[in-house]
Parts: sequence; structure tokens; C-alpha cells
Amino acid sequence: MISCEKAADICTKAQYNEATFLERLKLKFHLIYCKVCAAYAKQNTKLTSLCSKANLRSLSETEKEKMKETIRRQG
Repeated sequence: MISCEKAADICTKAQYNEATFLERLKLKFHLIYCKVCAAYAKQNTKLTSLCSKANLRSLSETEKEKMKETIRRQG
């Protein structure tokens, strides 16, 4: 058996296809009897789906450095 904290970690890893087969199996068994974690997993899946649909992107390292330099000059 795994703890709820471990289940949350595995759930997050599974969303990004980083969880092993054994971890996913342990998570599935945990979700059968833990309704709180089952609700968390459902919300996590929904959030990941919405983020994918939104086509979010982060700044590149170059863009981050330019922004930091601009802030330094203005401050």
C-alpha cells in the first residue's frame, strides 16, 4: 500500500508519462479505496487537459534573460 502523499506524486508523474508501470498499478489500487485521492486524480487529469488545450508555453532561457536584464536596467 502507498500513502496518499505518494499517490499524489505518482498521479502527477503519470500525467506526464513519467510513472513506471508498477507505480501506475499501485496508484490504481490506491484510488480504488481512497476517494479523496480519486477526486484529486480526476481534477489533475482535467487540469492537464485544459492546459494542453490552451497551448500554453513558457519563456525560453534567452527570453528570460532579456526580461531580467530589462528589469535590472529599469530598477
